[in-house]
Amino acid sequence: MNFTRWSARLPGTQRRAASRAEHGLPPRGESAVPAARAEHLPDDPGQDGTGGGVDELPVRDVLDRIPGLVALVHGPDHRIAYVNDAYVAAFGDRPVGEPARDALPELDELSLLPLLDQVLRSTKPRTVKSRRTAAGRSYTVTCTPLETAEGPGVLVFAADVTDHAEAAERLRTSEREHRRTAVTLQRSLLPQELEEPDDLRIAATYQPGGTEAAVGGDWYDVITLGGGRTALVIGDVMGRGVRAAAVMGQLRTAVRAYARLDLPPHEVLQLLDGLAIEIDPQQIATCVYAVHDPNEGRLVYASAGHLPILVRDENGTIHRAEEPTGPPLGTGGWLHTSGSVPLGPGSTAVMYTDGLVERRDEDIDEGVAALENALSGATGTPQVICDRLIRAAGVTADHDDDVAVLVLQHPARKGADGERFRNAALELLGGVEAAPRARAFASGVLTSWRFPTDLHDLGVLAASELVANSLQHGTPPMRLRLRRTDRRLIIEVTDGDDHLPRRRRAEPADETGRGIAIVATIASNWGARRTPGGGKAVWCEFLLPKDSVQQ
Repeated sequence: MNFTRWSARLPGTQRRAASRAEHGLPPRGESAVPAARAEHLPDDPGQDGTGGGVDELPVRDVLDRIPGLVALVHGPDHRIAYVNDAYVAAFGDRPVGEPARDALPELDELSLLPLLDQVLRSTKPRTVKSRRTAAGRSYTVTCTPLETAEGPGVLVFAADVTDHAEAAERLRTSEREHRRTAVTLQRSLLPQELEEPDDLRIAATYQPGGTEAAVGGDWYDVITLGGGRTALVIGDVMGRGVRAAAVMGQLRTAVRAYARLDLPPHEVLQLLDGLAIEIDPQQIATCVYAVHDPNEGRLVYASAGHLPILVRDENGTIHRAEEPTGPPLGTGGWLHTSGSVPLGPGSTAVMYTDGLVERRDEDIDEGVAALENALSGATGTPQVICDRLIRAAGVTADHDDDVAVLVLQHPARKGADGERFRNAALELLGGVEAAPRARAFASGVLTSWRFPTDLHDLGVLAASELVANSLQHGTPPMRLRLRRTDRRLIIEVTDGDDHLPRRRRAEPADETGRGIAIVATIASNWGARRTPGGGKAVWCEFLLPKDSVQQ
């Protein structure tokens, strides 16, 4: 290509020549440049009276007219052979023949000098996208190798993409703000502090997806039900962003409300399924709801399309609670059922969302198996186990999905610690003579547990009232159970009748109806629930004074 021979005829050439003279620069025509292929000018018509073909267009005239920035350099030090009008308008006139490192500081600012070396060596074109200068303009630059009369050279073409870059940055800023809003909403809807059951040690971790991933609807919760029982729930709303987080918040609130009814896990999921359809028929969620009863030593659960609970027993054996499971919430038309898995002293259970085990390059069963392997070797407190499982799964700050993990331990208590967790039970056989026998039993147990006199008397009174209520309104089999933890005394009576008692105001002339009212008045908390297979349990609890807790 020869750009020199047309220099006197090109628009803008005279202006640049005058500018060069003012700055003491040599005329551009005096520098040696590659020979040109085109000989015809734009106003030199062909023999048929029409304009010349594409090959006859003067290359320099074309380059000077295009809006993109063009520069031609040659040689190992990339000496300037040509810059077009757009380049001069953007960065000022540049002296021909000078090395690019000295005369084209803007290329150095855009980190393009190493790229020029690479293009010369490889003889292959290279493109860099949206490089920003100190002046705030952004350019996409293509460097193309070519042969010149002076040897190998590079044609540099830069397109001003400032408007596109600014629009992209505004979009990224908007997405970051949207994500920040979703993360803030998500975290505010999760429990700020986990409830602490007497018999379990619990920790949870939530980690939103990386900056390029929209926040999902993962959630967890721990709900103390009273009577020593604890509900645990973890779920995942399908979808991303604020909408998923909002649906998650509604489901979590509903779970807490349904849990207070002390229903079996499958009935809670049945209610949630109908609510999910009302909230948004197009959005579904997976969920597993479980209840732990220390008296039973089991975790009773129901699953709506969620991943299986993993339990490591005191011997280190891993149990996977896979069945039964039903479809996700929001699908409707399914009757959920409950299952159970052992969770005795010394056991650790893990509930989690799919972000912990699902990877694009492997089956999800492989991820669950890897989690089982990690759990088998993870020891320590629940929080330590949470952190170890997160690390073992390779979850980092730029992970592409949300992750929620809930770890619960049922400690094996021995020695002095075991003395603060005691159980005693009495089968209520016979008729009315069962009442005085129950009072004597309760008095003896509470005395052996060395409770203070006032707590002893309140406990005996509560046991007497609950037993009397069961004898009058319930059916066999009946049982009185007393339990102490490091924080409270729990008294529970079970029988075979499923009619739940309620507290009511007894009129002066009424001969009955005062038993539950007395219990509710003297106890810290009380409640009633139906038991599996029919029947009910009525319980109350008393908070222990500090001196009793320390014994």
